[in-house]
Amino acid sequence: MVAGGDERRLHPWSWLFVLIQQLKSFALPLLVLLFTGRGNSWELWGLVGAGVLVLVSLGQYFTFRFRVDDEGIVIRKGLLQKSLRHIPFQRIHNVALHQTLLHRVFKVAEVRLESAGGMQAEGEMRVLSLADAHALELLVRSHGREARREAAPGETTSPREAQALLALPTSEVVRLGLISNRGMLLVAAAFGIAAQTAGEQVGDAIEYVADHATDWSRAYELGVAGSVLAAVAMLVFALVALRLLSVLLALLQYHGFVLTENGRRLSAQRGLFTRVRASMPRSRIQAWSLRESLTHRWLGRQGLRVDSASMETANDNRSLRDLAPVATPEAMQALIRHLLPGHAWPMSQWRPLHPKAWRRQFAIPALFALALTGVLTFLNGLWGLAALALLPVFALRAVVWARYAGYSLEGGLVAVREGWLDKSWRFAQVRKLQSLRLAQSPFDRRHGMASLLMDTVGASPFEPPLRVRYLPEAEARALRDQLAAAMEAAATPARTPE
Repeated sequence: MVAGGDERRLHPWSWLFVLIQQLKSFALPLLVLLFTGRGNSWELWGLVGAGVLVLVSLGQYFTFRFRVDDEGIVIRKGLLQKSLRHIPFQRIHNVALHQTLLHRVFKVAEVRLESAGGMQAEGEMRVLSLADAHALELLVRSHGREARREAAPGETTSPREAQALLALPTSEVVRLGLISNRGMLLVAAAFGIAAQTAGEQVGDAIEYVADHATDWSRAYELGVAGSVLAAVAMLVFALVALRLLSVLLALLQYHGFVLTENGRRLSAQRGLFTRVRASMPRSRIQAWSLRESLTHRWLGRQGLRVDSASMETANDNRSLRDLAPVATPEAMQALIRHLLPGHAWPMSQWRPLHPKAWRRQFAIPALFALALTGVLTFLNGLWGLAALALLPVFALRAVVWARYAGYSLEGGLVAVREGWLDKSWRFAQVRKLQSLRLAQSPFDRRHGMASLLMDTVGASPFEPPLRVRYLPEAEARALRDQLAAAMEAAATPARTPE
């Protein structure tokens, strides 16, 4: 595949994958109709609509054309309503390759051309041969702005040998499964689907199991202590099963994970049956999230995620958000230092929060405990006062949290750390910050404190925000002014002497 060539079609088997993609949307109503007999007439009409969509999607192979010229990629598609789209190389910041098991059998891949800040992919090709997909990725990389910036005068932009930064063997992926809680999410999703499609049967099944468990306990005369031990054993069995399910999901998603670097572009590929390959320039990384939960510490591991400048890939399973799903703290520090040269990590000096920050962290849980105590006392009398025992627990948690929490600003890097059992570090380069906002609640004003919120492009709603909470008000304002001055200096181009 070379620039300036003729128009090309998709792979000859493209129609098959378009057909499968269209049918996925109607798989659940079809299964409900066939196996439960609860289908309605509108579901039958939906299946008729699926047939129409299949016929329309089959026309994509015959109407879809693409061409690579010196400036970018030109995509032409449509029969009755035609569209012509030109995507400059400079706009493409990520070429994502997606392969299911069926893709791998046919040696093809789905290709997505993604831009910075776009809500949708700039272009999507379903599907190309694997050779064409890799050639297109290499062509975008060689013509992209990042590659031209790296090339010195007189130096060609030929592809460099990729350098492996992190590889996860099977043992590490198993640890990732033990750390994560993906099994619980899958069980919750399955329970929700079952409740929607067969709600009465699910309720009857739960009642059936509960009745038989009670009868079994009475038959063997276990008593209260025996019943409790049996319940604990069943709970332990369920937790072990969930962890094994989490390990299985981790193997499916992250088997063969390899993070590589080619020039200033990062690439990662992973997956057991479905292979996902994504890449992006290092300059697109906006913020970093380093996490160390209690399970992480038991296994001596940490996890690293990043926010990309692309909004479209923020929550996409094919995005390069999990830069290092699991690694030892030493390997994680070495990776961060490699990707952030000139910045000190880990930070050497951490500044504490307001001396009364623990009160702010304790306020909402304390109100919850008091409200719970009132409700339980109203329903059960004096026994409800036992809920007051939560107050010292919440107070201890708030004190320990405030003792650990802090922030640091060193060498153009701003970082925030929080957590007690689950620790997290959130940091970003000051020049990547987009806005600053000082926030004060009535409780904050009463205690003379404020919180500073820092926003970056592509911030994920599923990650903790980049913020410093519960600082002395004067210190928060001084930090805001310091960061604003640094942001302005970074945005102002340096003047050359005349």
